[in-house]
Amino acid sequence: MKRRDLCAIAALAAGLGFVSQAAAQTKWDFATAYPAINFHSKNNEQFVKDVAAATGGSLQITPHFGASLFKMPEIKRAVQTGNAQMGEFFLVSFQNEAQMFGLDGLPFLVKNYSEAFKLYQAQKPYLEKILEKQGQKLLYAVAWPPQNIYSNKPINSVADLKGLKWRVYSPTTARIGELVGAQPVTIQEAELSQALATGVIEGLITSSATGADNKLYENLKYFYQVQAWIPKNAVTVNAKAFNALGKAQQDAVLKAAQEAEQRGWKASEEVNTRSIEVLRQGGMKIEQPSAELMAGLAKVGDVVVKEWVEKAGPDGKAVLAAFEASKK
Repeated sequence: MKRRDLCAIAALAAGLGFVSQAAAQTKWDFATAYPAINFHSKNNEQFVKDVAAATGGSLQITPHFGASLFKMPEIKRAVQTGNAQMGEFFLVSFQNEAQMFGLDGLPFLVKNYSEAFKLYQAQKPYLEKILEKQGQKLLYAVAWPPQNIYSNKPINSVADLKGLKWRVYSPTTARIGELVGAQPVTIQEAELSQALATGVIEGLITSSATGADNKLYENLKYFYQVQAWIPKNAVTVNAKAFNALGKAQQDAVLKAAQEAEQRGWKASEEVNTRSIEVLRQGGMKIEQPSAELMAGLAKVGDVVVKEWVEKAGPDGKAVLAAFEASKK
């Protein structure tokens, strides 16, 4: 056989190998609503890189930040229907769909990150079961920093919240607004700055990270460290898309997810400290809440938790019992 024939055969074989590799590559879209600078987004980006490395590039996941693929309220459904293979959503925003999604948004149920993680462990089996019925698989969940009160005026008691245009992002925040006599207004994070600048809202409960990312100090003056709750983002994958992967790819995704969860919780604590300093440097007054304010919020919290338990039924009681047992 002539040399040129051998070269032609070798080139054809290489070409066929390339085609085979390209055909074997699986591509996923990962929808998220948060900007690329957010610590959740950075954590998700590292997850994507870890999966690509572990699978030798056979699974390529493209993250779409800032609600560029789907808006925040649409992401969960997009994963469920397979319009996006992966997505990140704020659990408490879907409490009306399943009460268990709202567990980590209940006021003053946890005091710190350690308790928040224990609550997640008690909650996790229920989340997995619900998501499984919806055609999704839970990959990991990462906490936001504690939720605190931002306001354009001093807040010394619950009475000072009356009439305030109050941004809400979940059934619980809406209910709290009702109980304190505020005017609840539903605003997504991407719309925060504009809503504040135009006076659509005058106060809210959110994390230090959200405050720093959105430069809330440009429109609001006060930050009260009430540490009302520590909610989470969940990252899920469409079950059919996950099941279509080979065993080695599935293992790589699950390993990267486990690492993302551990890394994300640690990052949340670090970001909280840095973000509060950013708010302070931006001119915001960082205040400890008065005893009167905390007492009033505690009463509101008791009402909200009681109502949640009634709606959640046996599963609600069981998960709270498991959480209490984990603290002993």
